[in-house]
Amino acid sequence: MIDNEIQFSVESTVQRYSGAGGWHYVIIPKHQAMEIKNYLLQRQSWGLISVTVIVGQSVWKTSIFPDKQSEGYLLPLKAEIRNKEKIYLGD
Repeated sequence: MIDNEIQFSVESTVQRYSGAGGWHYVIIPKHQAMEIKNYLLQRQSWGLISVTVIVGQSVWKTSIFPDKQSEGYLLPLKAEIRNKEKIYLGD
C-alpha cells in the first residue's frame, strides 16, 4: 500500500478521447466508482479525486474525474506512461 491508503484494482480497456488532444484514458466502472465514493474524504473542484496510480513499474499522481455517461470515473493515461509500459489503444 502507498501511505496506508485504500487501494483499488481496475481492469479496463484503453480508449481515446475523440475531441481535441486525443488523450487516452480508462473508465473506472460504476460499481468501483461507488466504492471509491464511499471511502472519499474530500473531493476537489468538479468532482475530481486525487489518486496515486500504479501501472507496471510506473507510479504517478493524477486525478480521476466523473464520467456522466458510464457513471464511473475517467483515469487519464499520460503518453509518457503508455510508452514506458507499452500500453496501446484497445489494451
